[in-house]
Amino acid sequence: MGADTLPQTGWRHFSVILFGSSMSPFVRKVIAFAGEKGVALDVKPIGLGDPDPDFRKASPFGKIPAFTDGEFHLSDSSAIIHYLEAKHPDPPLIPDDPELRGRCIWFDEFADTIFAACGAKMFFNRIVAPMFMKRDGDSAVADAAERDELPRVLDYIESVAPEADGFLVGDSLTLADIAVASPFANLRHLGIDPDRQRWGKTMAFADRILDRPSFRPWYEKEAAFLTRVRGA
Repeated sequence: MGADTLPQTGWRHFSVILFGSSMSPFVRKVIAFAGEKGVALDVKPIGLGDPDPDFRKASPFGKIPAFTDGEFHLSDSSAIIHYLEAKHPDPPLIPDDPELRGRCIWFDEFADTIFAACGAKMFFNRIVAPMFMKRDGDSAVADAAERDELPRVLDYIESVAPEADGFLVGDSLTLADIAVASPFANLRHLGIDPDRQRWGKTMAFADRILDRPSFRPWYEKEAAFLTRVRGA
């Protein structure tokens, strides 16, 4: 996806910049984390491998998200989040307790390397390739991910999902909730609505976290943009 995927936000007037498209679950995760912290980010929509010199200074390998805070540059969503947690410790979103912290980091890793990786096979081949690259995606890869991988991911989340208004780690919102919720926005964009009889706790959790002010406006912008592209 290119730099025109979502509206720009006057980014040159700010020193704290996040490069990337919020339709990436990794970029969306950082945006939501910063939002929960009350940290103002100026998001510059930009795609993978973009030659923009400011972006490449922050991300030498051209991956998103990338981040600048004044003269400090960083890439990788988890690295950016740990930087934000250290610089803006209140409210805490990564627990100090060793066991809770370990669980929190596990859920972040699970969301990035297992859940988002599964979702990417569907999102790329059903949305990115046909809509933005103007070529056919590999429907077999997407179908296999939805059929064989996604149910296992959802079964796991269902086994650990909190009851009612609870959270994945401890008794308050953490990075764990933000990271695991983010890929569900991409499932919505794909029109995938998992069986709520089988995965009731999971879907109630995802709906509740994605409805937070740190997520909802971004998801709505993404959905509106995709609607415009589909209708073009």
